[in-house]
Amino acid sequence: MEEISNIDFEHLSFSTVMRRLSDWALNDGINAGVKLIIGVLVIIIGFKLINKISNKFLKFAELKNIDVTLVKFLKSFINISLKCLLLLIIIGGYWDIELTGFAAILASAGVAIGLALQGSLSNFAGGFIILFLRPFKVGDYIQAAGFEGTVEQIGVFYTNLATVDNKLVMIPNGTLSNGSLVNFTAKETRRVDFVFSVGYDTELLKVRRVLKDIVDKHNLILSKPEPFIGLVEHNASSLDFAVRVWVKTEDYWTVYFDLLETVKNRFDEENIDIPYPQMDLHFINQINKNQD
Repeated sequence: MEEISNIDFEHLSFSTVMRRLSDWALNDGINAGVKLIIGVLVIIIGFKLINKISNKFLKFAELKNIDVTLVKFLKSFINISLKCLLLLIIIGGYWDIELTGFAAILASAGVAIGLALQGSLSNFAGGFIILFLRPFKVGDYIQAAGFEGTVEQIGVFYTNLATVDNKLVMIPNGTLSNGSLVNFTAKETRRVDFVFSVGYDTELLKVRRVLKDIVDKHNLILSKPEPFIGLVEHNASSLDFAVRVWVKTEDYWTVYFDLLETVKNRFDEENIDIPYPQMDLHFINQINKNQD
């Protein structure tokens, strides 16, 4: 291992590496080769054991009802940290390779490496900011960076979203921690807003009564805050009624689709006209009589 540790990394070239490796293999003989193979095997087996340890930690934390957002972040962090530690132990401890040469290279190329890792470091710091400030957690439905979906995991560098059509979106933590986002499930309740249009010949009190009856009979609509039903606009061809109701967050889409269908059916039953854009064309026939 001394042959490898004595390599001058500051003047490193391919030919130098091959020559030193050849000398090392010939001088140290079978023992050096066995040590190299054992080290590689330890790394491979160690990586697999670390993955199993990370998964066991996740299952243990789930049984203890620990916050799943924190657990998944720690799982990712522990996995990466243990693998880096194992590599340092094998390279510097078991193979006796001096790492000072690598340190010199990193120091001399610090600016370039810093620029190359700028995005990764930003994502790494962003992961801790998200974990500390908790703008969202695993299981929340969010909209950010032009995407929206359910948060599946907050990792060290990326946050995974599952879209409604089951696509996986990986958003950098730096983008999430520095940009705006919408958390649709942060609150226990949400307001569902509708606008229903009726014709100018329709009796307003009748429309209000029908809409109120629909809202009062829906068992998923909350009574507090009180629902709002009112005329909000006179359009060119319609009168617009706004209906605003409060529901539990998980019932939002159920109520939304239910009311759209129910209002249409009730308006048909009550002969309430739902206007649609139309254009009246008037043709004027002009007869030109030319007299000679």
